[in-house]
Amino acid sequence: MAHVDHGKTTLVDGLFREVGALARGQAQDERLMDSNDLERERGITILSKNAAVTWKDVRINLIDTPGHADFGGQVERVLSMADGVLLLVDAFEGVMPQTRFVLSKAFAAGLRPVVVVNKMDRQDARPDEVLGEVFDLFVDLGAEEMALDFPVVYASARSGWASLDENEIGDGFACLLDCILEQVPAPEVDESAPMRFQVSTLDWSDFVGRIGIGRVDRGVLKKGMAVSVLTSDNKPVSARIKELFRIEGMDRVETEEVCAGDIAVISGILEVGLGDTVCDPSSQDPLPFQEVENPTIEMEFLVNDSPLAGRAGQFVTSRQVLERLEKAQMMDPALRVTPLDGGGCLVGGRGVLHLGILMENMRREGYEFAVGRPRVLLREEEGKTLEPVEKACVECPEEHMGRVIEYFGGRGAEIHSMDRRGSRVTLNMSVPTRGLIGARTQVLTLTRGEGTVSSVFEKWMPLVGDLGDRHNGVLVSSEKGKVTAYSLRAFEDRGIFFVDPGAEVYEGMVLGENNKDKDIVLNIVREKKLTNVRSANKEIDEKIRRPRDMSMEAYLEFLADDELLEVGPNFLRMRKRLLRAKLRQRAEV
Repeated sequence: MAHVDHGKTTLVDGLFREVGALARGQAQDERLMDSNDLERERGITILSKNAAVTWKDVRINLIDTPGHADFGGQVERVLSMADGVLLLVDAFEGVMPQTRFVLSKAFAAGLRPVVVVNKMDRQDARPDEVLGEVFDLFVDLGAEEMALDFPVVYASARSGWASLDENEIGDGFACLLDCILEQVPAPEVDESAPMRFQVSTLDWSDFVGRIGIGRVDRGVLKKGMAVSVLTSDNKPVSARIKELFRIEGMDRVETEEVCAGDIAVISGILEVGLGDTVCDPSSQDPLPFQEVENPTIEMEFLVNDSPLAGRAGQFVTSRQVLERLEKAQMMDPALRVTPLDGGGCLVGGRGVLHLGILMENMRREGYEFAVGRPRVLLREEEGKTLEPVEKACVECPEEHMGRVIEYFGGRGAEIHSMDRRGSRVTLNMSVPTRGLIGARTQVLTLTRGEGTVSSVFEKWMPLVGDLGDRHNGVLVSSEKGKVTAYSLRAFEDRGIFFVDPGAEVYEGMVLGENNKDKDIVLNIVREKKLTNVRSANKEIDEKIRRPRDMSMEAYLEFLADDELLEVGPNFLRMRKRLLRAKLRQRAEV
């Protein structure tokens, strides 16, 4: 476990190479654990995954967890399967917000970490300072005894080595695997006791339905055995294990039994859920139910009812969208789905990226729908309204620091420290979650694409008041038709467009961002009038600026309260909730 991009998945690849578990002809630089298409495209881990290697005749189960705070629920739910953790820390970046989050969860689960200072091949590596930060973090989290004597391994996952000495380049990852055997305790299990198994992860198959993954706590889990499933309300449900698998490398291999202490994969139980205990009917004592932290934001999911709706999507009805969202909630404990009386539903998640990934998966599956602006979830306590506050870290070139500080000053941020590392500056701050919506896109703009923002939930605080809305208005289409290059050229000075010439638009569709703070209605489909008079500038260059390329997350961060985002298999479109200009004017009165 680690902060995003500190090298977890690359390190797992290295361990596979060390034990000779790579398939013949498999690329050496491949992120093997990032098997999801979105993971490969974005270069991040989204879903926690299981793998297993054998070293010195000892079976080692590995769990690769996401680094983004938005996917923290994936980390929380798998800790029950672990006996120890490898805590990766970048040799330059050091302790980051997600490092604190994952380590606190490891301590809460009673797990002892092995600290891996990764990316030692960086020229700007500062391992001694980073270890000092780790020590301070241990103490800050109340682990004084562990802080005095935690094992440390220095590594470069990309270069393929690990060492116990920061001044030496190791030969492969043998010393890291040896350290795991020495420092991580073997599970204390009783194979003779009645079987008990807890589902920590759910997968789905169109052929067999739900697939439960977890560790056998005691006894022996056998294929075909009769079991009782204990849900969160401890009501037993009789079932039978139809198929049983164990993890070999990255594959699931069918087996007849899995002993206590090992990871098992089961299928055939239709209603099994996350945190459920599967046990011997003669001994129905459930394991503690795994709780995860609640969502911090929510969004409306609605049927797309625009003039262009239903042309590309395969699944477009409210029933189909709701069924897909409920399936996602079953697989992801950090999601909350609440149907609305008037149609549609509210979906809660850990952040814009969390919900954005869900929407991206749905559109690739053929779903078409509309969503509203992300809204922060508030809490009422003792007559006070509380809002979530996040510990944020912003890294940018020093030359852009002033503009970044000014921006976050207007977003309710409290800056705690500022660290200079070479030509870059790292700002550590506490900022309301409301203030972070749209911040990542804005920081990229302010820093010319060189700034990064990472954050993790910190605490609940009294509502700080109005943080303002989007600074600029939008350009809105007044007509239905196809965008013309002539009109785009004529209105270039009004703002930045999101559409290309030839794109189909309709009344009320958002075309781009206005330079000023008000919305402007434009006729973007107007064509150049023909004339029989030949002019000298007939061949005038009609070159226009390229439209802004907007990702899913960028659109979500850009949305205002009176706008919706249409999402489909091959399109993303912004629109006003009220399409007609006269209706919008009446609503403003």
